[in-house]
Amino acid sequence: MKTLNDLKIQLYADGADKAGILDLYSKPYIKGLTTNPSLMKKAGIKDYEAFAKDILQTVTAKPISLEVFTDDFTDMKRQALKISALGKNVYTKIPITNSRGESSLPLIKELAGQGVKLNVTAILTLKQVAGVAEALNPAVPSVVSVFAGRIADTGVDPMPLMRACGALLEGHAKAELLWASTREVLNIFHAEECGCAIITVPHDILAKAAKMLAMDLTELSLDTVKMFARDAAECGYKL
Repeated sequence: MKTLNDLKIQLYADGADKAGILDLYSKPYIKGLTTNPSLMKKAGIKDYEAFAKDILQTVTAKPISLEVFTDDFTDMKRQALKISALGKNVYTKIPITNSRGESSLPLIKELAGQGVKLNVTAILTLKQVAGVAEALNPAVPSVVSVFAGRIADTGVDPMPLMRACGALLEGHAKAELLWASTREVLNIFHAEECGCAIITVPHDILAKAAKMLAMDLTELSLDTVKMFARDAAECGYKL
């Protein structure tokens, strides 16, 4: 059984709590970090810029993706350039559309042409990946984040689509396909099997993977029974 250190795929920690980010940043098996406005809201972050600058005091040697948060493309460009300027290891996350469904591809092409390292996010279709592939600058590192977990939530197997996405990006040596919205530890191996370069994994699933990845199933069975017994005893159940 592989350990996290044996994986070919790059593990990126996905979250916004500072303690978790700094702890995971120190782990050799974590190759990068990502966050988004929803994760920042969940973590109680009120000041976006202060949070980003604080994290970047420590996160300097691994890539980190920080996302824009406006619907207006002129302002999105301003935010993207400001985020990009925060550090050489920063990738600017641009959603494939704004919340009105208007395509971000013209802005993606403009920013890529200016040398901005992009993480294009919230992608769920092959058509979207094809558009991104045309808009990216082949000379500039980029990440293409396809939300495989959300695809699976609809009852569709994301693995064939992820392989097809990889084929669309074959001409872009510096564009990395990312499996996003990870739901369980097994998804790490799904993503690796599909040929994805990166998978973003929430902090809680990373903790589960670190604890359970090489666990013997008989031992896990016993641990499960012990959990049932402990919980029943703590509740004082009687029949």
